[in-house]
Amino acid sequence: MPVSMMRPLNGKTRESGDNHRFSYQLQWVVVAFVLLVSAVNHSSGYFYSKGENSDSDRFCFCQLQGTIDDCSCNVDTVDYYNNVKIFPRLRSLLVKDFFRYYKVNLAKECPFWVDDSKCAMRFCHVQHCEEADIPPGLKGDTSSYHKYIKEVQTLTNCDEDLNAELGYLNTSISDKVHSELKKWADYDEAQDNFCILDDHEPGAEYVDLLLNPERYTGYRGESARRIWSSIYLENCFQSHSSRRRNPYSAMIPYRDMTKNEVCLEHRVFYRMVSGLHSSINIHLCANYLLSEKNSIGFVSPTGVWGVNMDEFERRFSPQTTDNEGQHWLRNLYFAYLVELRALAKVAPYLRNEEYFTGREKEDREVKVAVKDLLNVIESFPSHFNESVMFSGGTTSIKVKNEFREKFMNISKIMDCVGCDKCRLWGKLQVQGMGTALKILFSGKFEDDSSSSLTTRIKPEKPQFKLKRSEIVALFNAFGRLSTSIHELESFRQRMQ
Repeated sequence: MPVSMMRPLNGKTRESGDNHRFSYQLQWVVVAFVLLVSAVNHSSGYFYSKGENSDSDRFCFCQLQGTIDDCSCNVDTVDYYNNVKIFPRLRSLLVKDFFRYYKVNLAKECPFWVDDSKCAMRFCHVQHCEEADIPPGLKGDTSSYHKYIKEVQTLTNCDEDLNAELGYLNTSISDKVHSELKKWADYDEAQDNFCILDDHEPGAEYVDLLLNPERYTGYRGESARRIWSSIYLENCFQSHSSRRRNPYSAMIPYRDMTKNEVCLEHRVFYRMVSGLHSSINIHLCANYLLSEKNSIGFVSPTGVWGVNMDEFERRFSPQTTDNEGQHWLRNLYFAYLVELRALAKVAPYLRNEEYFTGREKEDREVKVAVKDLLNVIESFPSHFNESVMFSGGTTSIKVKNEFREKFMNISKIMDCVGCDKCRLWGKLQVQGMGTALKILFSGKFEDDSSSSLTTRIKPEKPQFKLKRSEIVALFNAFGRLSTSIHELESFRQRMQ
């Protein structure tokens, strides 16, 4: 501002001079405020503008709005239902014994390359639970389970039907034939699977998920990049394998292509994997290894963990992701909706589960809590509609088989992860997502025409079943997606 404009206003009335002084002071305040806001935005990198000279268009890059592509609901609806209704219930449910102990084989060799990149950091190690801590029902002690079943039968009015089914034994079939028949039954059941189940294999053992939380352990570099590069580049559908050069963008629903160029089934596959990747990245940023030393400078046995805002910005901001970050975050919501729909669809089956661990009081509490959660999930107003997928005859069968094979391949890649803790959570979340796909596309459910997307199991097809490991993975995988959406809201608040 010119010096002459700041001189006393000689020859003017006191009232006029006061008005001018106020006007000039106001101008300085406005200029100072504008400069301050510009400096903060530039230095932080958290905000950017969608349009020129429009303050209303300036927003946090993780502040998502509007509808979610290929679904009939919007981001706000998911945020409300998850953060207010679903996440609190899941958080209290997943600490229960039935869901915290997960049986998995972490000793399998990588089937695709020589795994010479084991993470040597102490935080990569999986802490195995003590034998005494494993619930008796999970160790094969079924005496209390049979006692419980007997009590249930006594309280029901269908004793004869239950006893006829449970008590029947065909003694004309040898044990060897029984074993062979079981193998065939397991083979038929496996045809519905979208991922590898290794809980029955030699080397599989129970892991306490609460003792081994998912967080950033320091595992990175070429080994970690090779995992995601293999997931993306080796599982593209043939017609789109050369569309993208960036492996981390290979499976994103292509923004520069119309929906007619990529079929719904391929888009769903791309977005599910991308959503899983986004979810894992959010977990790592929200629970990051900040230091191996404590506040007084000594090595901490547990490490210092916390939120890393810089890492979150690096993984999702438009400046560091070529404007892809928001699309990756929207895919998180998409994956959440697909698994939410799977839980709603399998709800009748899950209500009949006993959730048996041998600890009767907690088993009863879990069963009540699961039913409460399922009621909330079924009340969600805009579920994903899976019935429009794989509905085009012979071509759709081929696409479905390809879809299944590629997801199966991703579950195999999880055995190549060099960090044991990362491998544990990678296998669990991929198995949970694969279980959701099995529920949606096994063909063993039908919609109840009396309500929009409420489904019931066909009574003539009772062969549909889930193993305990599948149920545990399904709930925990959905819990990870739910936690990511909840954490995303925390990131927004910190940025603003």
